[in-house]
Amino acid sequence: METEKDIVKGIRQGLLQWYHFKEGSKILYIKNIEDPLWEMLKNLPAELQCVSISRSCEENWQREHEGSFDYLIAVEDLEYCEHTEKYLRGWRRLLKEDGTLLLGMNNRLGIRYFCGDRDPYTGRNFDGVEGYRRAYAKKEDEFAGRCYSRSELRDMLTEAGWRDHRFFSILPDLQNPCLIYAEDYLPNEDLATRVFSTYNYPDTVFLEEASLYGSLIENGIFHSMANAWLIECAPADRASDVLHVTCSTERGREKAVYTVIHRSGIVEKRAAYPEGEERLEKLVSNSRDLAEHGIAVLETKMEQGACVTPYVDAEVGQVHLKKLLQTDVECFLREMDHFRDLILHSSDIAEPDRGDGEGAILRRGYLDMVPLNSFYRDGTFVFYDQEFCEENYPANAIITRMIATFYAGNVELEKILPINTLFERYGLTKHLERWRKMEWEFLGELRKEKELRKYHERYRCDGETLNANRQRMNYSSDEYQRLFVDIFRNADTRKLILFGSGNFTKRFLALYGQDYPVYAIVDNNEQKWGQEIEGITIHPPKLLNELQSGEYKVLICIKNYLSVMRQLDDMGVREYSIFDSGKDYPRKRKPIMQSQNPAGSETAQVAVRKKYHTGYIAGVFDLFHVGHLNMFKRAKEQCEYLIVGVVTDEGVRKYKEVEPFIPYEERAEMVRSCRYVDEVVEIPFNFGGTRDAWRLHHFDCQFSGSDYVDDPDWLNEKEFLEKHGAEMVFFPYTESTSSSQIKRLIERKLM
Repeated sequence: METEKDIVKGIRQGLLQWYHFKEGSKILYIKNIEDPLWEMLKNLPAELQCVSISRSCEENWQREHEGSFDYLIAVEDLEYCEHTEKYLRGWRRLLKEDGTLLLGMNNRLGIRYFCGDRDPYTGRNFDGVEGYRRAYAKKEDEFAGRCYSRSELRDMLTEAGWRDHRFFSILPDLQNPCLIYAEDYLPNEDLATRVFSTYNYPDTVFLEEASLYGSLIENGIFHSMANAWLIECAPADRASDVLHVTCSTERGREKAVYTVIHRSGIVEKRAAYPEGEERLEKLVSNSRDLAEHGIAVLETKMEQGACVTPYVDAEVGQVHLKKLLQTDVECFLREMDHFRDLILHSSDIAEPDRGDGEGAILRRGYLDMVPLNSFYRDGTFVFYDQEFCEENYPANAIITRMIATFYAGNVELEKILPINTLFERYGLTKHLERWRKMEWEFLGELRKEKELRKYHERYRCDGETLNANRQRMNYSSDEYQRLFVDIFRNADTRKLILFGSGNFTKRFLALYGQDYPVYAIVDNNEQKWGQEIEGITIHPPKLLNELQSGEYKVLICIKNYLSVMRQLDDMGVREYSIFDSGKDYPRKRKPIMQSQNPAGSETAQVAVRKKYHTGYIAGVFDLFHVGHLNMFKRAKEQCEYLIVGVVTDEGVRKYKEVEPFIPYEERAEMVRSCRYVDEVVEIPFNFGGTRDAWRLHHFDCQFSGSDYVDDPDWLNEKEFLEKHGAEMVFFPYTESTSSSQIKRLIERKLM
């Protein structure tokens, strides 16, 4: 199994893996350590030499190697040098007359910095955008590095004698090269669904970068605001003919490919590693099979180890459908019907649709028959890159994926036509959860989400953090405190009313409903009036007019809360706050009973020396046994206050896929009766993970059995806790006894 380190190494090699280096050439790589690019370059049929940037400009070294190299490569090195012209001139001396310089450079005007990311060299916001006028303004300021704009780099190169140069824009950045565009080529696809933005400091980001690329393209500033560039300085007859590269190197060695569009009109797809070469032949075979079933596909063939297709100057199906939805909903629906029909006709039917919601079963299901992998030409969709095929696969799972990929990253489309309208139109709702799960499993495995989870958390910004950062910018510190932080002020002494009846309200009730009883729910949707959520009736907003000022507190539980704020202001309601589903609001903490540990007693003195104040354990605790008891005892030895979360019966059925032997109330009571346990809490259904638990209880340590010590998911949760100042401790597993063993014995009638 490939590790995070292996996959990340492959991702970073994508920056140059597609580039055609002349066989037998001499390459100088400016680096004094072995890194992923060095490892990739050393495997080329070329002579590789590495040297530090300082050494590369020493007079003696340059004299010894003058005119020796065909290629000189420097990635994120020139930014650390104050006198860049010295290095650019010196490197010309090292290259042959027709040699090529390849520079990887960050852009100080990259879109990421306008979205709130910090400068990689100063660690502060907007230093690069301002041209570093604050960062290095004083004599005592020590130079740590800097980015340059495209015009600055052009001037620097020209002055150093590099008159022939070409910029390739790198998305999202040099460390995560996914999409590469030559400066004379623009994307013809919807990048909001293709780019997963990465940042130096994701915790400071307040704007969705990927959603901005469309506007940058439309306004002619896409390349000038790229986060980074690969700059090729080469004579015209030696320059690359590449227009665009898609690097799919996050897939791991077996599935990693890079797709290259050449100026000649040829598109080639190559396996990044030998392990993936066989998959390209399957892709050609899949295209042939689809064509035999009447599906329009690009002509695909194998040439010199690459899968080759002609370049098509046409709209991607995703873009065509998006434009239709924005202009003519009925026409859009007809085209979606047409797309659905193509999926149904893409294969022989193994099992027909019986009208029970299962849909037809395709003999061969092509999982990537989605708008993103098609062109719209001559009134139909022409498919390409149909690499993934599964035998006897539900057509409904592919149709669901068709819809989900179309809406992904395009929130504004939901306002025109909700995604559920299409799920209902194609009879997908009965088993929708299963179809979505199949899609997530396919994508998760393809993108190595499990292996790369920690890596993504370090460099990607989650929506909750982005939303919270955005909110802070709209209010004064006092307003922000009142609206988003002190949301439970007066919630104990007044009737608590939730405004909204969607997922935010359900999350609030699951996490905080036990501590803060809700008097009523109000909503503007009259179709919901009279319905109930968790036994609480939904009312029209006029309920607020029937109550006295100072009698109630409103919590707005809606993502787009601004319109509700204006509505409440117009109604004269002043006592309201906003529930942020991504923010941490600790529960009410039950006080530790002092009578248990009298002041001055030996027990109290021992308690003071305990490593943690609050500990947490989560579990089912079905058929309570000595293993559970040992865990509670060990945990209590290390913490003053031990909280135990117990999974509900519904949670056991969903996540364990078994029926609990003992009902929740009895399991909770048994745990509560244990002298080592200070508090028992119900683990909210759908919100029972470590992260939600920490946000609720703000414990110092979570205790778990050692059977999870090597589980990647648990290790990711452990890293999350450590990031927030908490810990995870694994106790030795009691091998002689477990609930599963007891159940097996019962089932075998040996007890």
